[in-house]
Amino acid sequence: MIEKDFVKEGLKRTRIDEYLEEKLERAGYGGMDIQVTPVGTMVIVYAEKPGMVIGRGGKTVRAITKTLKNNFDLENPQVEVKEVEVPELNPRIMAHKIVAMLQRGMQFRRVAYSIIRRIMSAGAQGVEVTISGKIRGSRSACAKFNDGYIKKCGEPSTRHVKEGFATVQLKPGVLGIYVRIMPPEVILPDNIEIMEPEEVEVEAEAAPVEAAVETEIQEEITGEDILEELSEESELEEITEEEDIETLEE
Repeated sequence: MIEKDFVKEGLKRTRIDEYLEEKLERAGYGGMDIQVTPVGTMVIVYAEKPGMVIGRGGKTVRAITKTLKNNFDLENPQVEVKEVEVPELNPRIMAHKIVAMLQRGMQFRRVAYSIIRRIMSAGAQGVEVTISGKIRGSRSACAKFNDGYIKKCGEPSTRHVKEGFATVQLKPGVLGIYVRIMPPEVILPDNIEIMEPEEVEVEAEAAPVEAAVETEIQEEITGEDILEELSEESELEEITEEEDIETLEE
C-alpha cells in the first residue's frame, strides 16, 4: 500500500507539472514545488514573468487554483508565485527559449550556440544542449552542444546538475530539446584546494639580548670610571714608596 501511495503521489505531481507548463508557457514557467501544510496544500510556482502568472486582478491565479482543486483533488490549494532570479540558470526556461527560437525559423546550430553563450555568461560551470529529431533531413538525428565542465555520471550528476526538457512541433516533425546546467555554486566532492603555508615568525632568543645588555653595562662602567681607577692606583704606588723609604731609614 505504501508503494502504491508513493506512485500515486508521483503521478499526481507529474500531471500538475505538465498542466502548469502548458498553461504558463508564455510566462516562462520554471518549475513548481508542492508543500502539504496543516492549512492546506501550498503550490509554489517559479516563473520568469510572475505578472503573467497572476493575471489581471489575479484572474489567472484564481483559475489555476480552481483547476487544481477540482481536477487534481488537492485539499484547499494555495498558489504562490515566485520570480526566477536568474532565468539563464533555469534549464526549463532555457529549453522553452530554444523552442521559441526554433519556431521562428532559426537554424538549430545558431540557436544552440547562442543559448550556451547566455548560460555561460550567467556564471554556469557547464552546460549541455541536446536537440534530437529531424534536424538535418528526413532521418532522425541527435546533435549535442556543450561548454564548460558538467558531470554526467555518479551522485553529483543527479544531485547538482539541473535538467530541463521541451518539445517543439516543426514541419519536418517533432524535435526534443534537452538542457543540462551545472550551477555556479556547486562544490564537487573531488574539489581540492591547496593552501599556502602560513609564515611563522621565529622569536629572537633571549640569550643574545642579555649578552648585549651586559656588554653595554661593561662599556658604560669602563668608560666612566677609568680615571678614578688610575688615580687610585697612583695613590697606592705613592703610599708604598713612602713605606719603603721609612723602612730604609730605620
